[in-house]
Amino acid sequence: MSHLQHCLYHKQVEFSLVYVNVLVMSEAGIKLHYPLGEHTCVDFLRQANRAALHWASARGHELTVQTLIHYKAIVDLEDKFGMTPAMYSAWFGHIRILQMLVNAGATVTHENSTGQGLLHCAAAMGHLDIINYILGDLDEMPLDKMDKLSKTPFLLAAENGRLPVVQCFLGLGCDITVTDQEQNNGLHLAAKNGFALVLHELIEVMDPRARNQDGQTALHLAAEGGHYQCVEALLDCSLSALCDKGYSALHCAVEQGHVEICRLLLQRGSQLNSSTEVAPLHLAVINNFPHIVLSCIEAGCDLNVTDLNEQTALHIAVEMRRLVIVELLLVANVNIYLKDKQNKTPLDVAVRGYYANIVDMIIKAERFYRWRQDIDSQQASQIELDFTLDHAQEPKHVRSVLWRLATKYLPPGGWKKLANYWQFPAQHVKAIEAQWTGNKSYKEHGYRMLLVWLHGISVEGKHPIKCLYESLVETGNRALAEKMRKKANEDESTKKCPLM
Repeated sequence: MSHLQHCLYHKQVEFSLVYVNVLVMSEAGIKLHYPLGEHTCVDFLRQANRAALHWASARGHELTVQTLIHYKAIVDLEDKFGMTPAMYSAWFGHIRILQMLVNAGATVTHENSTGQGLLHCAAAMGHLDIINYILGDLDEMPLDKMDKLSKTPFLLAAENGRLPVVQCFLGLGCDITVTDQEQNNGLHLAAKNGFALVLHELIEVMDPRARNQDGQTALHLAAEGGHYQCVEALLDCSLSALCDKGYSALHCAVEQGHVEICRLLLQRGSQLNSSTEVAPLHLAVINNFPHIVLSCIEAGCDLNVTDLNEQTALHIAVEMRRLVIVELLLVANVNIYLKDKQNKTPLDVAVRGYYANIVDMIIKAERFYRWRQDIDSQQASQIELDFTLDHAQEPKHVRSVLWRLATKYLPPGGWKKLANYWQFPAQHVKAIEAQWTGNKSYKEHGYRMLLVWLHGISVEGKHPIKCLYESLVETGNRALAEKMRKKANEDESTKKCPLM
């Protein structure tokens, strides 16, 4: 075994008498002045059809490149992607290797499989020294040549946030009006990828109102991508500009869930209630972004705006079972009586879907709205609303009493008699009763109705056990009323707070 083979063996690298892995050898510190035989094939191809010269050029191993050129390596050999060693040196920023390859006869006008040349590679990666060498020392290198996606080196530099390169191209007088296949200009590409510094540079010389093939401005793309600083840079543009989908920048931010950008756009006057096919509020509901729904509410949006199906945000939230959003809208005093194209209210939609929890939330809200009309507005504003099904805030012993009443003592029609006394409308009773779980489902119906009633009593600040006792007496159930009071008084917490 030769000394060279011995070294490579102990470094756990592949070695062949036909092919030498130049990259590993150079990293191992093994010089390649004379180890290669006269008939050694230095252009043997391996992974992705890359030869030794590809790897050495990409890794910046100058001595290796020099040796391979000495052994007549093919300098224009293409790999699987049409990349030559010279293109790899430009891509990774090895200017001395690029110069060596050019001096060895490398074709400087070569293009890879995407139609990109040396200048495209250097621009995309931001190697300004290589760009200056290409444009200054190499002949016939067009500044604005497009690749197969219609991107020039200038567009690639903007797309990848290469500010010095962008400034260089601007100074050289490149065509700043050029667009790619999707009609994105430099502003679009910088905004889409979040490069605020490049954006600031280009705003000075380009029109930020320009649109791509989808009618999007740079502001649309910045908002959609969640790039806060880019949105800030573009706020002087028309916030109300709509793309082909009928979306403003606010729509784009809402759809992707970018809360801070939504708040920024709203603070700067973006319209929530503009006449579009779908409101930002509806998009927030559809995509289940409660924080954005809350921001829209706080910004004073029209909660009752409808879409093409005449659905409000509450209709959509109910249909999609967005429990948190349903409560946010109910607390914000949304109109629960509006009907969609199918003549359905949000309560009807909840009943249709057998969403018992949402049915109860809407009934709670409607009962509260009715009660609020009869009290002082200042008193109502001080009430902290909660329409969820989490009854942990209610006394445990009270819920226990109601459970026993509904499941052990009330007959099948008993809960309806109480509901009628407490002025539950017929549609509320019907909505509760729509959930059928078997022959004894009336017990569940009764308990749900009692919890809805308990919510209202708690909001009004009344004593629930006392009110329950009086209600049972008034509906002809004195014996049951006494039994419930006795059960309630057995609880230690109830004993500390006498009922009567």
